[in-house]
Amino acid sequence: TKDTDISAAFRMTPQPGVPAEEAGAAVAAESSTGTWTTVWTDGLTSLDRYKGRCYDIEPVAGEENQYIAYVAYPLDLFEEGSVTNLFTSIVGNVFGFKALRALRLEDLRIPPAYSKTFMGPPHGIQVERDKLNKYGRPLLGCTIKPKLGLSAKNYGRAVYECLRGGLDFTKDDENVNSQPFMRWRDRFLFVAEALFKSQAE
Repeated sequence: TKDTDISAAFRMTPQPGVPAEEAGAAVAAESSTGTWTTVWTDGLTSLDRYKGRCYDIEPVAGEENQYIAYVAYPLDLFEEGSVTNLFTSIVGNVFGFKALRALRLEDLRIPPAYSKTFMGPPHGIQVERDKLNKYGRPLLGCTIKPKLGLSAKNYGRAVYECLRGGLDFTKDDENVNSQPFMRWRDRFLFVAEALFKSQAE
């Protein structure tokens, strides 16, 4: 492996009759350049340069037919500064792979060369404090609950009550998007109304 490789440790249970080495190689291939068959476009790129490599396999002590497969991925496989791309690439479709009965990502090592590509948030806590005009104490916030099922009007009401009760901010739960019971635009309008009303009082 190279110092710049991203390394993953997978706990795997191969299907009966599948050797651990074959299963480990399949995990490395499926989560990088491999596919279920040979395609003519394989010849159009340097697969050796881009493929993940299973460089070690260790049996799990006390577990029958379980192994830790260590896989190294070249840095060029990943978009700079993208957690989404990193995890989609490494664990996106490999868990349903037929050569395996079970698979779990146990550990992930990210080299400094990759972590340095993450620029961090566009501004820090000072900018947030300036926007809120809140200093000298922790900022207090919450996620509106229940996370799913509220109408946009009731969601706005909950935001209003939170802000009037002393919170500095509220946030949507990650499951809240633009579902039929609460479209994004409607939620935005009711939350904006709640915000302006709470600020005016």
